Amino acid sequence: MINWFKKNFKMSLLPVILMMTACNPNFDGTAHLTPGVVYCSEGDPTTFNPQLTTSGTTTDATSYQLYNRLVEYDPELGVIQPGLAHLWHINENGKIYTFYLRKGVKFHQNHGFTPSREFNADDVLFSFNRIIELSHPYHHISGGLYPFFESVGFGQLIDKITKVNDHMVTIHLKEKDSSFLANLAANFAVVLSQEYGDFLLEKNQPQLIDSQPIGTGPFVLDSYFQSNHIRYKPNPHYWDGPPKIEQLVYDITPNSTSRIAKLMTGDCDVSALPQSSELDILRSNIKLELQIQTGFNVAYWAFNTERAPFDNILVRKALAHAINKKAIVEAVYYGSATIADSILPPLSWAYNEQLTTYHYNPERARQLLEQAGYGDGFTMDLWAAPVQRIYNPNAIKTAELLQGQLAKVGIKVNIISYGWSVFIQKLNSFDYDSVLLGWTADNADPDNFFRPLFSCAAINSGGNRSNWCRPTFDDIVSQAIAETDQAKRVPLYHQAQQKLNQTLPLIPIAHALRFQVKHRTIKGMPLNPYGGVSFAKTYRKKAQQQEQK
Repeated sequence: MINWFKKNFKMSLLPVILMMTACNPNFDGTAHLTPGVVYCSEGDPTTFNPQLTTSGTTTDATSYQLYNRLVEYDPELGVIQPGLAHLWHINENGKIYTFYLRKGVKFHQNHGFTPSREFNADDVLFSFNRIIELSHPYHHISGGLYPFFESVGFGQLIDKITKVNDHMVTIHLKEKDSSFLANLAANFAVVLSQEYGDFLLEKNQPQLIDSQPIGTGPFVLDSYFQSNHIRYKPNPHYWDGPPKIEQLVYDITPNSTSRIAKLMTGDCDVSALPQSSELDILRSNIKLELQIQTGFNVAYWAFNTERAPFDNILVRKALAHAINKKAIVEAVYYGSATIADSILPPLSWAYNEQLTTYHYNPERARQLLEQAGYGDGFTMDLWAAPVQRIYNPNAIKTAELLQGQLAKVGIKVNIISYGWSVFIQKLNSFDYDSVLLGWTADNADPDNFFRPLFSCAAINSGGNRSNWCRPTFDDIVSQAIAETDQAKRVPLYHQAQQKLNQTLPLIPIAHALRFQVKHRTIKGMPLNPYGGVSFAKTYRKKAQQQEQK
């Protein structure tokens, strides 16, 4: 198998390797390893500004490489920690947040822009006012959609953002929100440069802020060739210490087998999203390290609840009984996932263990279809994402399994897929019957699963793929986030899960383990259970040191 990989894929990354060696002034033509790191990524980013999307591929390529947030989430300790704000304070009524900003933080520069000042409060106001103010000169640039922020009611929550001085900002909320800090630590809450924004407005090129990014992160975007690679240079002035690698290359390789082949031939150092079926061959290679982490994610099958027959709760319950989740987990995840009965993973402190389980029961499914007036079945479309994700390593295969299972109860399924960019665009039109998607949380706060996926506001922002809006559900979640006492939040989230369980706007399918594979010489890359990948502390250990260890 390994020889077959080498024969077919050895030259796959040659242009990138040549580019890296040519850029290395110390390369003498004899070195076997470059000082840079090559990451095999599963796809292209849709933008270089994570404010504009909830795509995991995009945030992997941008959020932790190019930018910082006011605060960060520590996945090991499960706490909020300092970011661009080294300290913060919340007043007694829980509505005023004061952030004390770091001094000496420098922005990137590119071929057209060199900053004249360091990061300050103006950049915080610029970044968040872009999202919440319709009159902001950048609000409508690149489409004017901020899906995560719209889904959590960010604009409606904030009363005002005030600059106290260059290194102090206050954010005034209209009401208490226990998830507010966690949302500021989300992948999407990055800080942009106001000076760069003003510079681009003067040049009448404001759209470049999202495609030629300027951030404060550990790496600077050097070049991007769509469907080929992204190249980053280290930020030598990074406030948290400059990276230890001379450059970082994202090799865009959608096919998982090709990514593994590149790992084995040395063309890639780290690979995203190995499939469960590939784990044995990875474990057998002593040069590779397979990292495994429990993931806070869910794969789901969402229905367009505004379209017949999916507006009928009896039909949705019939579909829940018609599918065999156990068979899907075994065939698609190879046992590397657990069956999902709730949108929340069982590890969550808000998980409800008392939910109704819709067991695989084709006979019950046929009975419910008869009650709903569809005793002869019907024909439906099932959209499947064309890219691999943590929560679903093979959506097409999942769709094929569902197709076979639903045929047994008289339902004919047409599987539809498009290229990723077209798929995303068409999703926003709600021109589908049902779709296989999923979600990976940014942190352990349960609100990260509820408002982004089910709030009425999330319909317009594109996060609510079920097209399901219930003000009573929004009220339950609003009560939960208004509480700061976790013990009081738990029964409210139990109630929210119960409502979803009874109405089934979507069917949770699986909670997947998260995998990452890398060469053993690559260090400083802990696997984050909440998604995202960071190379800020990554370094390459010398081969002889690795052997001695």
